[in-house]
Amino acid sequence: MELLGIGSRVKHPAFGDGVVVRLHVAAYEVCFMQFGLKMVGKDYSGWQVVERIVPDETVSFTEAEQSLVRILRAWSGVSLEMVPLGDRWKNGKMILQADGVQPKEVPIDTFFHKIVMMRDRLRVLEQNINAHKKLDDEDKVNLQQYITRCYGSMTTFNVLFKNREDYFTGESGKE
Repeated sequence: MELLGIGSRVKHPAFGDGVVVRLHVAAYEVCFMQFGLKMVGKDYSGWQVVERIVPDETVSFTEAEQSLVRILRAWSGVSLEMVPLGDRWKNGKMILQADGVQPKEVPIDTFFHKIVMMRDRLRVLEQNINAHKKLDDEDKVNLQQYITRCYGSMTTFNVLFKNREDYFTGESGKE
């Protein structure tokens, strides 16, 4: 069995598409698109190697991280940028309260992470619609309008974003 290097692309039967991001003595650290970072033993043979990169011990983590970001952006259309939470919300919490029910506290950074994931998944859905081979242009436009309305519904959460370019924009914000 040939070893994989950083940047190797794999398809795991349970975790799906991933990229090797770090080498350990007995395992690979793999970033899976749907499941995040997972450790997979170097002797594991149940996955498909989509693209093998020869291991190179001279690769620094910074170079590997930059390669991973480039590969995942090209391969999946998923945004991997760090989206900063507005400074005033750092270490904050949301309190959900209804009459007669114990209040529920949610760390705002956890909620913010979910909002960013939703935005990224809408972007991927948009790209998949645009690239779909069986949909005609009219169907694509109709589906795009629903996505645009979803973005519009999410504009309430723009107050959480630090940078304006990360905001959701609906129909009135489209060019």
